Amino acid sequence: MTRSFQVALLAGLVAMLAGVASAEAKKPGKGRLEKTEDTVAGGLHWRVESDAGAIHVWVPPGYDRATAGTVVYVHGYHTNSDGAWKSHDLARQFKASGQNALFIVPDAPSGNDEAVKWPALADLRKAISRANIRMPDGPIIVVGHSGAFRTVMQWVDHKLVAQVILLDAMYGGSKAFDEFIGTGKRAQHHKLIVVGSDTAASSAAFTKKYPFAVTRDRMPTSTAELKKREKSAKLLYIRSQYGHMQIVTSGKVIPLLLRLTPLKHR
Repeated sequence: MTRSFQVALLAGLVAMLAGVASAEAKKPGKGRLEKTEDTVAGGLHWRVESDAGAIHVWVPPGYDRATAGTVVYVHGYHTNSDGAWKSHDLARQFKASGQNALFIVPDAPSGNDEAVKWPALADLRKAISRANIRMPDGPIIVVGHSGAFRTVMQWVDHKLVAQVILLDAMYGGSKAFDEFIGTGKRAQHHKLIVVGSDTAASSAAFTKKYPFAVTRDRMPTSTAELKKREKSAKLLYIRSQYGHMQIVTSGKVIPLLLRLTPLKHR
């Protein structure tokens, strides 16, 4: 084998390995994700670009990662993560909750014709890490509005999910939510809050199956209005006086319900 042939062979091998590395970096879940950074509602905000759509990440002023948990808010139909982030004024609602958490708003289906963008919560967490954002070790609270049930129902078996809040979202997935609150191996450690407006009938039917469920006829204006058994309920159903979209845009529901979670007040 001549020296020139050896050099050519080595060059070809290097090029091949570089091509393999490049291809691996482009696969979902590989390589670093780009993000932009700004300040919103006094907190630090990142918009992360991913193959599954934009992800908004926000931390409040005074955030302490050592004691923080995570809130994942999944939007409903007829919008995307960018639209929900702005039109639902989510940063201000998250701030109003007073909770010490990393808040994540991923993209989700905008209609029945779209597939779930993040079938595995673990992959969403990995995407945040790939954007060089450190996740806290505390409990995960999942909040889903309307058609978000399609995404949330696939996350109920994640070991770090401590509580699910369904905002007029009981359009389906009852078997998965049964497992989360009643029959699953970690069900005894879980809490579920169900808010019903358009889904009042299906939400009430779901909660009636459980003798430990607590029902309330109206959304309170503050946690001080809640009875002790309502605050501590494993399964709390609230029949909302607010309409389907008011539930997520009024600022009177999301902040209050986040105060009923195991997250720490900052």
